[in-house]
Amino acid sequence: MSKLKPIVPKKKPVVKRPTSPSGEIRIIGGLWKRTKLSVADFPDLRPTPDRVRETLFNWLGQDLSGWRCVDAFAGTGALGFEAASRGADHVLMCEQQPALVVQLQATATKLQAKMVRVERGDGVGALKRVASKSIDLVFLDPPFEAVGIADAALAAAGLAVTDEGFIYLESPKALSSEDAEVFGLNVHRFGKAGMVHYHLLRKLVKETPQTP
Repeated sequence: MSKLKPIVPKKKPVVKRPTSPSGEIRIIGGLWKRTKLSVADFPDLRPTPDRVRETLFNWLGQDLSGWRCVDAFAGTGALGFEAASRGADHVLMCEQQPALVVQLQATATKLQAKMVRVERGDGVGALKRVASKSIDLVFLDPPFEAVGIADAALAAAGLAVTDEGFIYLESPKALSSEDAEVFGLNVHRFGKAGMVHYHLLRKLVKETPQTP
């Protein structure tokens, strides 16, 4: 008599963040449109996918001429180089990992991107050092596993951006309106790609009391 095989429940597929082809990213707009850039082989590196960057720059507008930007957790530099390609006047890229810093510097040299400055160090610290209300756009894609770093980055970015400026945030969960208000911000736009939530934030507009 044959024995019945135990029924093993099927595992649910793991939903992963969409990524660019291994080893490269592609600039999708502006001066360097379609330019392919090499990406260092580094654990847990999460380049912002093409379609997410396309959505983001549709929100922002295609022309960033004269803008001052900070890519606080640059990684591959996908966001910062995209901004530079679209006319940003100055882009500060901050990255702590030496291998990624070397790759960012090599990319900036290849593109002759004189508007890009690569700095090894803490992105939150860099945001705290810039003059208040001097930055038009801050990119925040912090390590998801680092506790408290996103909050610190949002607080620093909120002080760094102009009253009309923007903060782009990627996170493992959606940022609620109530959470954003703690930092004096509101969720201007929101999207989701795989397990990653991405937000475009702006400063809350304070209503001026009317005189009787």
